[in-house]
Amino acid sequence: MTNTPSPTAPASRPHRWLRRAILLLALAFGLVLLAGWLLQPQRAGRLLLALAGNALALDLRAGDIDYRLRDTPQLVLDDVTAQHPGDAVPLLRAKRVFVALPWRTLRTRGADLTVRRIELDQPVLDLPALQRWLATRPPSTTPRLPTLTDGLRVTDGRIDNDDWRIEGVGIDVPALHPDKPLRLAVRGRYVARGMTLPADLALVLDTPKRLLDRRPTGLRATGTLVPAGDDWRMPVRVVLTGPLRLGRDSVLLQPATAGLAGRYRSGPTVTAFRLGLHGPLAFNNATWRMIPATVVLAGDASVPTAHARGSVSIGSTLNLRLDGALADWPAGWPALPAPLSASTAPLPFTLDYRGAIALTDTVSLALRRDSTALDARFRLPEVLAWLDAGTAGSPLPPLAGTLSTPRVTLDGVTLDGVELDLDDAP
Repeated sequence: MTNTPSPTAPASRPHRWLRRAILLLALAFGLVLLAGWLLQPQRAGRLLLALAGNALALDLRAGDIDYRLRDTPQLVLDDVTAQHPGDAVPLLRAKRVFVALPWRTLRTRGADLTVRRIELDQPVLDLPALQRWLATRPPSTTPRLPTLTDGLRVTDGRIDNDDWRIEGVGIDVPALHPDKPLRLAVRGRYVARGMTLPADLALVLDTPKRLLDRRPTGLRATGTLVPAGDDWRMPVRVVLTGPLRLGRDSVLLQPATAGLAGRYRSGPTVTAFRLGLHGPLAFNNATWRMIPATVVLAGDASVPTAHARGSVSIGSTLNLRLDGALADWPAGWPALPAPLSASTAPLPFTLDYRGAIALTDTVSLALRRDSTALDARFRLPEVLAWLDAGTAGSPLPPLAGTLSTPRVTLDGVTLDGVELDLDDAP
């Protein structure tokens, strides 16, 4: 028996080829449309911004958008703003944002969170607006850190708060790998209440990923701080170390060890000092706090050698409450009269201060040696200027308060039961 070809077979083959041709033409046409869309950075970029904004509950805008898809995909945004709907001010503005990321990050839709490089030029971060936006965000159950193979750079940035700002912010990160040590350089100038504080710091963080896991990781920061006012300047070299832990709205370094070495300059007065602090260091509500704090002070002849414990907080103001002892009467201070000068006992003290970070407001000091007691109020710049004047100045220090001693000898005359009121200080 011979097989007879089906009468429909010859007709079906052209139909199959026709369907394939139509499919290929439709695919080609779709690719042409996609390519045409991709070649219109403004349309494509704004759609991407809208998608990202919907995911973050932010209104994201850019004045100009450009990108490159060849080799490593790159996105460049000019005049960027990010604003929470209903808020009066953007939480972030930037002159330029540059992002380069490998194709595998796009293919995996972020499962592989690798970014080649991020750059921000002239970003301005409004801290209160950022905090208001963060308060609306649901907690993240699985926070992740990206890998930055070629790092991060921030140039000429600014952080604005209600009563202070940080200008000239610069950040350089050569690379970021969540499980490897992170090295970064940070620069900026803190400005508040007539005082500036330029900072230039190098930081090393042992394992960044541990921070997201709410576990401590080692931090070491070294560099310079240069607080300054209208008529004073205090360049300081600082070293800060300790295990760092992040909270939802706070930073904790516990225990923290800080060493500072610097010079206070005001007119002809130059005072060199060394300061050490140890204790839990916490940051929240724009304030650094060390409670309890162990404080050690030393320096040139006009700086007392002292050891104290208490509390230290620095924010818009400086708050000190310290109890300790001076090892001896400083050699650069005027000599004590007899019999106080013969004593080698330490001088217990209590110090209270609340005011400007520059220590230009009134300090309260209670000082004892044996049966002699001084309760005084003074302003540190005036006392330093008095010490610097030496014999050319007033014989009495610029203090307000009381001095009591059972016996004192002045110019060969011995006085018993001395009670002295001081009122030379404002």
